Amino acid sequence: MSQDEQGLDFSTVIASTVHDMKNSLSALIQAHDQWLARLPEEARSGSEQGVIEHEFRHLNGMLVQMLGLYKLGINQLPICPDYHELEDFVEAQLAQQQEVIRHRDLLATWRIDSESPLGFFDRELVASVVGNVLTNAIRHAGHALLIGVEQQGEQLVISVNDDGAGYPPYMLERQHDYIQGIDGRSGSTGLGLYFAARIAALHERDGVRGRIELANGGALGGGLFRLYLP
Repeated sequence: MSQDEQGLDFSTVIASTVHDMKNSLSALIQAHDQWLARLPEEARSGSEQGVIEHEFRHLNGMLVQMLGLYKLGINQLPICPDYHELEDFVEAQLAQQQEVIRHRDLLATWRIDSESPLGFFDRELVASVVGNVLTNAIRHAGHALLIGVEQQGEQLVISVNDDGAGYPPYMLERQHDYIQGIDGRSGSTGLGLYFAARIAALHERDGVRGRIELANGGALGGGLFRLYLP
């Protein structure tokens, strides 16, 4: 049977569809921003606008994850680590979420506890992980968010902490079983954590691979996500 008779591989169809969806979403976001700019200031600050901005970020993050997982599956996700200014990187992540943070009236801060001003990692891949974690933290935060960067031995640790209720016990207990199935209470599939873990593991030095870790507590007392990069 020829390839044409067999039909397209389903994962390829999904990846192509997701790519088209991402392009459509980008056009929608751009049109929305242009429309918003024409509105009077008082019409831009409603709670509905915060929901729209947040869901735009959430949808875009999920599409990026799906494309990334497809490329990982066929070994076509390149990793291009380089040295990056940590302060610039963290500020850029918060800037991407600034509108949502403002509408949610959250206090978003950052702290860098590292002797070196530089980190060595793939900026685009790590930004996609941090951006998705931030989107989730914004959803569950009460009043505050904190991005932390610190050096632990030979590893750079990027953390996202919120002051919400924290990760549920089942997520902490099964945090290394990232594909946990769809949870009826939260709608979570675990794919976000699986994606983050795979991106972390792409970063390797001297036989040590990157990893992620979930906990509750930290400076703000809520959910605490840590990304370890060797």
